[in-house]
Amino acid sequence: MSETDELEITQSTSVFEFPKREPWSSAAIKLLKGIVYHDDKGNTWDEILANVSPLTDLFGRLGVVLIINEEDGMAWLHQPEDDELPSDYETIPKLFHKKTLGFEGTLLCVVLRDELRRSEEEDLQNDRCVVKQSELFMTWQMFFPENSDEVRLNDALSTHLIRLEKMKYVRRFEKNPPSWEIRRILKARLPLEALKTIRNELEVEMAKRRRGGA
Repeated sequence: MSETDELEITQSTSVFEFPKREPWSSAAIKLLKGIVYHDDKGNTWDEILANVSPLTDLFGRLGVVLIINEEDGMAWLHQPEDDELPSDYETIPKLFHKKTLGFEGTLLCVVLRDELRRSEEEDLQNDRCVVKQSELFMTWQMFFPENSDEVRLNDALSTHLIRLEKMKYVRRFEKNPPSWEIRRILKARLPLEALKTIRNELEVEMAKRRRGGA
């Protein structure tokens, strides 16, 4: 791009008249970035609840569904798969791309989902599901060969937890000793009916790895 091209773009932007900002503009952008929780910093959650209709209309025009779970205090966007749409619905480009977690990342999600289910069934006094990383590791290492390097496994666990934190699936609760809050979006991402299929796939992969076929 030449200096002349850059100058023309700058000039055209400077004379563009932006439409009036909507009271829900900030909330819309936050939703496009990912999951919004009721306890996130700022007032995005309140803005979403106060503007459900215009937000639903905005994203609906893009072929995206706004999902709000007030009970668990979270909201996110979902773009239906082709088989979820009416047969006469015109195909549009994907706004969101699925993140590939790999074997270890998927395994960790299953472990966390099981911990969340247990907490909801047995620990009814606490709204949050918090687990120590050392306890997670005890479960995590059971899925690997007995002669596996514990240091490497613990490092891998930490790496995957940090990645899931960026996706807002978990949130660091304490640094020392490290503990994590499991966010309830995992209930939507990994519903109980899908867990059996995922477990079967993981078991097949684990068997291959034990035989040295990985």
